[in-house]
Amino acid sequence: MQTILTVNGGSSSLKCALFSAQPQGLTPLYVFKLGNILDTPRISITDAQGKSLAAPEIDVSAIPVAQRHQAALGTVLDWLAEHAPEYPITAFGHRVVHGGEHFSAPVVVNDNTLEALRAFVPLAPLHQPYNLRLIEACQQLAPTLPQIACFDTMFHVGQPAVERHYALPRKLTEEGIQRYGFHGLSYEFIQTRLAEISPQAATANTIICHLGAGASMCAVKAGKSVASTMGFTAVDGLPMGSRCGNIDPGVMLYLQRHHGMDADALEKLIYKESGWLGVSGISSDMLTLHRSEAPEAEEAIAMFAYRIALEVGRLSAALQGLEQIVFTGGVGENDADIRARVLEQSQWLGINIDEKANLANKRVISTDDSRISVRVIPTNEEAMIALHVTECVGH
Repeated sequence: MQTILTVNGGSSSLKCALFSAQPQGLTPLYVFKLGNILDTPRISITDAQGKSLAAPEIDVSAIPVAQRHQAALGTVLDWLAEHAPEYPITAFGHRVVHGGEHFSAPVVVNDNTLEALRAFVPLAPLHQPYNLRLIEACQQLAPTLPQIACFDTMFHVGQPAVERHYALPRKLTEEGIQRYGFHGLSYEFIQTRLAEISPQAATANTIICHLGAGASMCAVKAGKSVASTMGFTAVDGLPMGSRCGNIDPGVMLYLQRHHGMDADALEKLIYKESGWLGVSGISSDMLTLHRSEAPEAEEAIAMFAYRIALEVGRLSAALQGLEQIVFTGGVGENDADIRARVLEQSQWLGINIDEKANLANKRVISTDDSRISVRVIPTNEEAMIALHVTECVGH
């Protein structure tokens, strides 16, 4: 029996899950969610039944910022050693945001792998450094255990060149400046769920909307990614919690020339000060925006839904016809208002929505006579990572 700990590090968060892997499948044991770990960490722990468990206090004030993800991971490992000694960890599975073109499948991490992945740090500056530091921390804490890296980009490898390439000189494309797409582990998990529903659901022309503070969409044809909204980096596409999404590159030149902004200032602007936060001036949290009566909050919500609806049209063209939409991610799974706004603006496709089912977050929210099936399916990147670990190291 394998006991796998998945490690999913965000820019200011860490999510871990412990799984028991046996020949008959994966069994979830515990889930750890740590938020705001660069400032005042919050931790929640739940068991396999979703019951909340007592969580320790975490004080990182005396720890350098660059080491706080590792400290958060140490808290998880200490808790498991004390409360679940019957489940000694036998392997680690890591979400790594960027794997480029070369990493099209999960890999067992070694020094050469880490060196190759460091080259992608400029492409995913909010996530890649923390992903790699967490791998290194696990190597130090458990040097004899396998570390498996699973990539958010690998689901999109194989997209056609007409989608993948920018209209830039070919030498730059060959250098690696192209669209990569992200959230692949989530999309891959949704595909496994669709396969459990029916062969038709798994092979239908589908747009998956992974909506949260980080948001993207993917066009899936016969189970394969053919187009996505994120591009060279994870700042492209939809407006997100604090990321701007699509923007005219000329804006960057204007800000450089007329506002004196250098690369660091531009990076901070488009990654951390824009999106819902920048438009509203209030928050990068969608629930907070819904609760606000400020017109700027409504503008941010409306813009998000409008851009999603626009991408439904573009991705439908990439699919050459749409049969199914799936909403997932924190906002996609729980925000009936966003779903309703998007689908109302997409009615021209022949979508009919069951309003009661949508408000109740039902798994199917389209009516029987809708030309397009619309589903709400919770994602589980951790389960996908754990499955990949079993594929790499066995049960």
